[in-house]
Amino acid sequence: MKTNPYTMLLTMLVGWMNRQQQEVIDYLRAENSILKEELLKATGKRRIFLNDSQRRRLAILGKKLGRKLLSEICSAVSPDTLLLWHRKLVAQKYDGSMNRSKFGRPRISDELKQRIIDMALDNKHLGVRKLYGYLKYLGLKVSPATISRVLREHGIEPCPDRPEKTTWNEFIKSHWDSLAAIDFFSTEVHTIRGLVKIMVLFCIDYKTRKVEIAGIIPQADGRWMMQMAKNLTDPFEGFLKNKKYLIMDRDPLFTEAFRQILKDSGVTPLRTTVASPNLNPFAERFVRSIKHECLNKMIIFGERHLRYVVSEYMDYYHHSRPHQSLDNNMIEPLPQGKGEVVCHEQLGGLLKSYRRAA
Repeated sequence: MKTNPYTMLLTMLVGWMNRQQQEVIDYLRAENSILKEELLKATGKRRIFLNDSQRRRLAILGKKLGRKLLSEICSAVSPDTLLLWHRKLVAQKYDGSMNRSKFGRPRISDELKQRIIDMALDNKHLGVRKLYGYLKYLGLKVSPATISRVLREHGIEPCPDRPEKTTWNEFIKSHWDSLAAIDFFSTEVHTIRGLVKIMVLFCIDYKTRKVEIAGIIPQADGRWMMQMAKNLTDPFEGFLKNKKYLIMDRDPLFTEAFRQILKDSGVTPLRTTVASPNLNPFAERFVRSIKHECLNKMIIFGERHLRYVVSEYMDYYHHSRPHQSLDNNMIEPLPQGKGEVVCHEQLGGLLKSYRRAA
C-alpha cells in the first residue's frame, strides 16, 4: 500500500506539535510548582487562599478538562476541590431561594434597629414599654417584642438589671456649662540674673475651651493664690462667676485657704487623685498646645517679654486657631469679608492664621 506523502508530512507535523505542547505543559507545571513553593515560603502559610472570582475562573476551565487530566496538571489545588467549586457554581445558578415568597412579619430596618440601641444606651432608665412609647410618638412602627429582641441580641440588659453607674465622661457632659479647670505651667526665661523659671496660672472653661491667664509670677505663694481666687470668683468680672465646679490637681499651692474662698463663692473644688493627669485633660492639652506651638520655639528674655508672648498666643488661641474638640471651629472667630484669602502673622510669623479680606 502506497503512503501519501502529504499524509505522512501532516502526521509528522501533528506529532511534533503534540510533543512541543507537552514540553510547554511540563515546563509550566514545573514553573507553577516552584512559584507555589516560593509563595508559601514567603507568606509562611501552608496553602494558597483564592477569592471567589479566582475560584470561578479555575472551576469553569477545570470542568472542561476532566478529573484524569486535572490530576496530571493541577498544582495549586486538588482536582476534587476544583470540581467541588464547579458544583457550587451550578447550585448557585439554580438557587431559587431569593424568589420564594416571604411569610411572617417583615424585619425592621437597620436604621430603626440602631435608633432603638442608641435610645436604650443613652437612657439607662428606659424599659421596653417606655421605649415603645417614645418610638410610637415618633411615628416609628415596632412592637415591644421586637424592641426586647433587639436589646437581647446586642447584649443590653433589661431596665432593672441595666447598670446605671455614671461614667466620668457622662458626669462631665451633664455638668458641661458649670465646669472649669485650673492648673500651672512653667517656662524658663533669660534675665540679667540668669535663667529663671516663671509660673503661669490659668483657667479653662470646659464647654467653650476659653482660657483665662489668671497670673504670671516667678514664685507663687499662699497669699498670691488667695488673691487669684478672689479675682477668679469676682461676682461681676470673675472668670468663674457662673461656674459650680473647678477641677484641680493636688499641687500644694492650691491651699485650704484657696479652696475655702472658692467654696464661699459657690464654686466647689474637685481635686484629682495623685499622679492622674488624664483626669484634667483639657488643661493638660492647653499646656501642650501653648508650649508646642509657641514657647518651645522661642527664647524669652524677661518676664515682660513672656507676658507679651503669652498675650499674643492667647489672642491667636481664641480668635484665629481652629479647635478639633469644637468641630474645627474657632472659639471667638473674627469677622471677615468676601475678598481674597490673606495670611495674618503674629510673633514675627511664628503664628499664622488666614481670613478673607474686606
